[in-house]
Amino acid sequence: MTAATQPQVPTLALTLGDVAGIGPEITARTLLTHDELRGSCRPVVVGDADALRRAVTGVLGLDPAVVRVVDRPADATNEPGVIEVVQEGPSLAHVPYGELSRDAGDAAARFVTRACALARTGEVDGIVTAPLNKAAMHAGGHPWPGHTELLAHEFGVDNFSLVLSAGELYFFHLTTHVSLRDAITGVDAERTDNVLRLVGSFAGALGSPDEPIGVAGLNPHAGENRLFGDEDADVLEPAVQRARAAGINAVGPLPADALIPQAVGGKWRFVVVCYHDQGHAPFKAVYGDDGVNITVGLPVVRVSVDHGTAFDIAGKGIAREASLVLAARRAAELAPGWHQVWETARTGATS
Repeated sequence: MTAATQPQVPTLALTLGDVAGIGPEITARTLLTHDELRGSCRPVVVGDADALRRAVTGVLGLDPAVVRVVDRPADATNEPGVIEVVQEGPSLAHVPYGELSRDAGDAAARFVTRACALARTGEVDGIVTAPLNKAAMHAGGHPWPGHTELLAHEFGVDNFSLVLSAGELYFFHLTTHVSLRDAITGVDAERTDNVLRLVGSFAGALGSPDEPIGVAGLNPHAGENRLFGDEDADVLEPAVQRARAAGINAVGPLPADALIPQAVGGKWRFVVVCYHDQGHAPFKAVYGDDGVNITVGLPVVRVSVDHGTAFDIAGKGIAREASLVLAARRAAELAPGWHQVWETARTGATS
């Protein structure tokens, strides 16, 4: 089947991540052993063909000829058993597995930048990201805290949130890749207002504008009437009240040790957490490979795995591709309606 006769499915740019890690092998497994994905999307890798060939031969034991370079996403045929890749930059065949590499870090950032450029020109409908290594990216000259901030920069947006999702559960984060000290000061009135508008907009775009949004307290027991800090009473509670006055059904702040178990149990669909580990630690403990990372606030859908580069097992053939497969599925599901998500998030509409 040629590209011209393909069903109208969203084209997804799969960025390869750090090639010293597990990105190439989980990408290869995803595209070579999950043919069902091609019925819902047209996946095109943005990365390095030689890194993929190394994974295909050395890790999967297959013919490197299954990796084909295409000039642009429109040239991809979406043929099962083939990995189609837009080559970005020089070959990375020299990068060893499991070692911090400036070249790999630089390339990982460039893969994302290229995917964003393709999205801005309408050549791809969504972005799916394999993991990058932050230290390697910094060594390569790209001083972003992580994927999320790099993507926000490329699309020129200021109001965005890292969202962990499993099924119909969504954890929005007020702060992410900063120190705990900086996270405390980062939970301020402006940021909290902005994220609550994002959650309200996202819920509305998903058809649930009145869905309650649980807001986790920053301090133990949400401050316990100022016994354990003033931030919950001085910052979060007024922000919740402002959100409610704007028609957003925010509730809280609530003790995180009660809110998060309730969310896992199905009481809450939308949750706002204050800092990285408040959301990531319980989410990963419960959902593991069943979770993904969505960036809300971008004009194009972006979904990522919820794990890292795993240098310790890279190239050994034991890395699981389940989270990347799920990320591609979620991106394919969300891409057709993402314009509404973007418009409601951009305008702050709640219904």
